[in-house]
Amino acid sequence: MSVSEAIHGAEVLLPGDPVAEGEDPRWQAIIRVSEYIESDPEPVWEFIRCWGSHPQEDLQAAIATCLLEHLLEYHFTAYFPRVKQAVLADSTFASTFQLCSQFGQAEQAGNNERFVALREQLRQRDSGEQLGIIKSDDI
Repeated sequence: MSVSEAIHGAEVLLPGDPVAEGEDPRWQAIIRVSEYIESDPEPVWEFIRCWGSHPQEDLQAAIATCLLEHLLEYHFTAYFPRVKQAVLADSTFASTFQLCSQFGQAEQAGNNERFVALREQLRQRDSGEQLGIIKSDDI
């Protein structure tokens, strides 16, 4: 199977609905896409960027925990700037990012601080929005 075939197999099932019991075929298809993170990160990133913006929380969790956190685990330097840009531009993608844990390169000195700083920036932005604070650059 190629990365294109894995992605196509997942997209046929997405967005779909969460399965109440047993293995969710959507999650299994996303896990098959994850097998290409190390060798073929660019099409995996494009898949993450597309489906990480979907409003379904279960799908966001699958994208975050099966793909995005592992993309950053192996390709932090190459993809973190793009992740940050997407997170700051798209609140749904930001929700997906906030479900990620840190592994590998995302835990290394320097990268850890950037990851944590982005999380903190989102936390501050979200608490400002909850309080109804309007920032001058939002006007």
